[in-house]
Amino acid sequence: MSSPDPQVRAARNHSTSPAVRGPVVAVTGAASGIGALLTERLAASEEIKQVIAIDERRGECAAAQWHILDVRDPAIAEKLRGADVVVHLALDLDLETDAAARSAYNVRGTQTVLTAAAAAGVHRVVLCTSAMVYGALPDNELPLSEDAELRATAEATGVGDLLEVERLARRAPRAHPGLNVTVVRPGVLVGGTDTALTRYFESPRLLVVAGSRPAWQFCHVEDLCSALEYAVLEKVEGELAVGCDGWLEQEEVEELSGIRRMELPSAVALGAAARLHRIGLTPSPAGDLAYTMYPWVVSGSRLHDAGWRPQWTNEEVLAELLEEVSGRHTVVGRRLGRKDATAAGAAGATVALLGAAAVVRRARKARRRI
Repeated sequence: MSSPDPQVRAARNHSTSPAVRGPVVAVTGAASGIGALLTERLAASEEIKQVIAIDERRGECAAAQWHILDVRDPAIAEKLRGADVVVHLALDLDLETDAAARSAYNVRGTQTVLTAAAAAGVHRVVLCTSAMVYGALPDNELPLSEDAELRATAEATGVGDLLEVERLARRAPRAHPGLNVTVVRPGVLVGGTDTALTRYFESPRLLVVAGSRPAWQFCHVEDLCSALEYAVLEKVEGELAVGCDGWLEQEEVEELSGIRRMELPSAVALGAAARLHRIGLTPSPAGDLAYTMYPWVVSGSRLHDAGWRPQWTNEEVLAELLEEVSGRHTVVGRRLGRKDATAAGAAGATVALLGAAAVVRRARKARRRI
């Protein structure tokens, strides 16, 4: 009997041999939020060999190998042994968290993960910050390239922490030769998120600062996860911006949302926001307003060049955001119950009028003392 054709033998061998599997990936912050979504996505991927999930509590992904610990614990180095890539998503950007405690957790956690990854022989760490690090400025180009200067300041919620994470990312390859670091910077993140920018759409009126030029670019969490997977699989590297294609002007946002604007002078809006934050009435510092005033739209060219495309449009993400926040009532970043929101009224839900009311009350008290 003649032996099978060599091509037939090769085909048989290929069909019976196990599929080639990709990297072992560790995900921090894997029990909730973006970390949980990415963990499930990677665990279901045929291109990923294994997922190591790290958090302070166990999540729901049964396919992952779980380790329960704080990312600031140096013992994390042992848990990362055998991993090829680490995706660090254990960041606290909660508006209600004490700012000093939040910064201590974010910076120390990132520093520990980078050091531990190098010690464990991991060759790539993927960090996730935000396109907010570019800063929201009136002279920003539309859109910004990934290589644009990071001109943000620490005046907005969590941005100081993200800038420090970016600094650690730049320094890590020099401190740990052989360790590559990829940074992913999403636009306004939507999909189960709660930020100063998503709360902007919970107000009965959209605050527009006179003379400003807002431009809105959203990023759905599903698109962020797919971009992170691209980075994990080394289809792209370096600093990556991610978001929907293009952007929406303020007038388009108002038309699509059906929420009318209330336009206010810059000095009044910023001054009142700073005052209200200082006395503890709102969790959002005045610096958050800049991101609703000036553009910080990104091109995402590196991901696009690698073949990645967003599955969501800005219009679709805005529609989902509006559905998510339906029924919520926010006054200058502070959540209110339905009764409080009704009492405050539309006018009372603006930074300027709340601030002006405080000024009027102080002036009246001063006159009474005279």
